[in-house]
Amino acid sequence: MKQEIHIIIAEDDDGHAALIKKNLRRAGIENEIIRFADGQQVLDFLLRKGAGPHRQAGDSFLLLLDIRMPKVDGIEVLRQIKEDKELRKIPVIMVTTTDDPREVEHCHLLGCSNYITKPVDYDKFVNAVRQLGLFLLIVEVPSVDGEH
Repeated sequence: MKQEIHIIIAEDDDGHAALIKKNLRRAGIENEIIRFADGQQVLDFLLRKGAGPHRQAGDSFLLLLDIRMPKVDGIEVLRQIKEDKELRKIPVIMVTTTDDPREVEHCHLLGCSNYITKPVDYDKFVNAVRQLGLFLLIVEVPSVDGEH
């Protein structure tokens, strides 16, 4: 049986987060979606620090990560995840409005799985999220064990 993948949306813009979630649902993705509004919340959840919710050992995650976020930006979140021997297994898809080739390359060098630019055009953005939903239907994601 295929492991249930928990989708983490790290996005500080409520409108973008709602749009991503709505279009994942429209694409047939019924996985649990966990949303965080800043990078520190994502790190606390994954590293099991602080007072908020924490991930469970053995679960599988896919992280949709905005670059421009308060407290800890997405690039730093990506760096910390990919430096951790267990968390580095998590596929991280950068979802951002920035299409600067240097930033795209930097994210790939740090270990992101993919980089999706949020088009300003609503229809293009909706289409990009739907394509992401189709991708999630077939991707295999390893579980994350290990104690921190």
